[in-house]
Amino acid sequence: MDNTQRVYRMSFASVYPLYIQKAEKKGRTKEEVDTIIYWLTAYDATTLQQQIDNKTDFENFFAQAPKFNPNAGKISGVICGYRVEDIADPLIQKVRYLDKLIDELAKGKAMEKILRA
Repeated sequence: MDNTQRVYRMSFASVYPLYIQKAEKKGRTKEEVDTIIYWLTAYDATTLQQQIDNKTDFENFFAQAPKFNPNAGKISGVICGYRVEDIADPLIQKVRYLDKLIDELAKGKAMEKILRA
């Protein structure tokens, strides 16, 4: 199984606490992490919790998202050594968009900038 397939099968619930941990280590909050996820996917508190409880994998987490934010295309920069805007695989790009937003949060960027307002 290559890395791409591994990401497809990885449960969102297994990574979610790591996003929160990364943010909190830098003085940010779980609420801010959730706000980023809501912005990117249009999940709300209830539907996000259902995805976590169901241990939904990343492929289905993004496939079942109510709406992927049309402004996600404004997310750019390097994450894990890759330019997010150049990633060809649509699912991997969505995962990396989320990684990038959480990274920006942890680096102290203002929410308005993170949410491309």
